[in-house]
Amino acid sequence: MNWLHWSLLAAFFASLTAILGKVGVAEVNSHLATAVRTVVVLAMALLAFGMLAPDGSMRTLTTRQWILLGLSGAATGLSWLCYYRALQLGDAMRVASVDKLSVVFVVMLAVLFLNERASPAAWLGCLLMAGGSILLVTSGR
Repeated sequence: MNWLHWSLLAAFFASLTAILGKVGVAEVNSHLATAVRTVVVLAMALLAFGMLAPDGSMRTLTTRQWILLGLSGAATGLSWLCYYRALQLGDAMRVASVDKLSVVFVVMLAVLFLNERASPAAWLGCLLMAGGSILLVTSGR
């Protein structure tokens, strides 16, 4: 499988995250819900690491990689805390549509900090995604 297959699977499972999370967070502290989710993700990651990683591969990480991956993990944790609180307060389709604006933010940050180039079509896609999110958020029930 290539990157596109994995990306489509990620998008599908992310959609399940919204639906299952919305139902699961009902009448539960959103931070507790995030903690439960995190424990499950950690267990799955450790299981996958144990099955897929060669022995001693953690020792190959540099200090810079540890810091960057740690910061990425902190950003993930903050994202999840905010996401579950938003799910508790709002409609799943609206919350998820705003959450997916992360794609627009990634494009902007990749251009600014990673020297990646976005084509005019990519920028148009970002505008369409932002517009779609605005339509979903502001549309009546």
